[in-house]
Amino acid sequence: MKQFILSLATLIAFYSCKDSQKTAESTEAPNHLEELFTIMQGSYNSEAQAKVDSTYFNISLHMYPIWKDKGNYLYVEQALNARQNNPYRQRIYEVTKLNDSVYSSAIYTIENDSLWIGKWKTPQAFDSLSIQQVSKKEGCEVLLKRLDSNHFKGETGEKTCESTLYGASYATSEVEIFQDKIISWDRGFDDKGEHIWGAEKGGYIFNKLD
Repeated sequence: MKQFILSLATLIAFYSCKDSQKTAESTEAPNHLEELFTIMQGSYNSEAQAKVDSTYFNISLHMYPIWKDKGNYLYVEQALNARQNNPYRQRIYEVTKLNDSVYSSAIYTIENDSLWIGKWKTPQAFDSLSIQQVSKKEGCEVLLKRLDSNHFKGETGEKTCESTLYGASYATSEVEIFQDKIISWDRGFDDKGEHIWGAEKGGYIFNKLD
């Protein structure tokens, strides 16, 4: 009888442990990093927006994964759609999970970036680019939260991203990411908070092409 009671106690302890493990697993916050990284990828343009509002240009945006063995990195290239051989912005984004609810898209500039124009078509070319040839733009990362399936939204910190473009003191970026489009609003401000550059009405709407 004593042996039976001990066996029963062992079984109860075993299943209690299993139930506790399941509870811990069920309360663990889900990781949507791969979802975010995947929906960011692709080619986009703002042609539809430019057709209905002449204050917006038709801009091309290309974002493709590179350095697959190093993490979640994207090569990013932006240009006037009619002048894609002369982009005005070339960056590398690093997408990471910061905590249970916040994801980060950090931004890096590229040394001798003109050598990489159009290389979004052949992302494997970046295997020859070392991490020492890029520089992180401190304070310019966009912090994103997941609002729904394939839907993230975020922005840079307040006055954390320094910018001297056109006499600005700092830049801000507000981003909303969907499966089929990205809304991006980049602006520059002087040290008094006066708007210097960037769209005035709202963000650019980039529709995914592929």
